[in-house]
Amino acid sequence: MKGLLRWVVIRSEELASYFSWLPPLFARVVVGWVFMWSGWVKLNNLPQMIENFRSWNIPFPEFMTPFVSGIEFVGGLLLLVGLFTRIAAPPLVVIMIVAIISAKWDQIDSAETLLGFEETAYMALFGWLAVSGPGPISLDYMLRSWLTGGKSMADGSPRAPQPIS
Repeated sequence: MKGLLRWVVIRSEELASYFSWLPPLFARVVVGWVFMWSGWVKLNNLPQMIENFRSWNIPFPEFMTPFVSGIEFVGGLLLLVGLFTRIAAPPLVVIMIVAIISAKWDQIDSAETLLGFEETAYMALFGWLAVSGPGPISLDYMLRSWLTGGKSMADGSPRAPQPIS
């Protein structure tokens, strides 16, 4: 029995480690693409988007519409290529929180409803990317390798933050 459990738990983890590069890449490409295009469409339709923001009671819609649309476009583009991922993702989390509060708050009648919103799923992905990073197939990874002279954590284990020199 212990041998079977060892195989199921440990061997499956070893096998999965060969594909550890795939989830962050897939998450970045999907949400990056969606938000890059969402921001682009909003930036190219500002008058209508300003009216939408106004109807959602978002303050200062003339300022907030291009600001949020720009964050979506630039943030999505950065996520798509994996550049400054840990910087690009948190503002998108905030945008999703504001979207839920401003446009969907009146629809929330249970945790099931809240967790079923696509904004909540996006928020989870952005949060995960902000903490876990973009993965090895990214410009961030290449930049980190260049800045550290090729030294990287081979086992992917976390380490204490180092002072910036």
